[in-house]
Amino acid sequence: MTADSTKKKRYYRKNVDFFKFVEKLKLWPSRSGTLHGVKSMTIRGNTAEIVTHCNEKFQIYNSKHSRAARCLRNKLFFRACTTCKIPGWKLEKYSSTHVNQNYGSRL
Repeated sequence: MTADSTKKKRYYRKNVDFFKFVEKLKLWPSRSGTLHGVKSMTIRGNTAEIVTHCNEKFQIYNSKHSRAARCLRNKLFFRACTTCKIPGWKLEKYSSTHVNQNYGSRL
């Protein structure tokens, strides 16, 4: 087997529910560009509270066009949080994930 055949490309729909997308990825980009691992997520109507592995809390809204949604879809982050200790395999899986308008899992 070659290295290319072991990397499986994952496709998700672009216009799926944002909360389902975050629950599936278990990653959250902060405003500083740091990627955090999600420990728990509590949904309350149109908002949700995310608790990361470094015990930071984020209040998020269900918006497909938000800064965080664009960052997750386009993989825009500067570094992974050292306190959350996101494993390398999870970052590789995230980097091989593609978000497409017409193709992929509807979650």
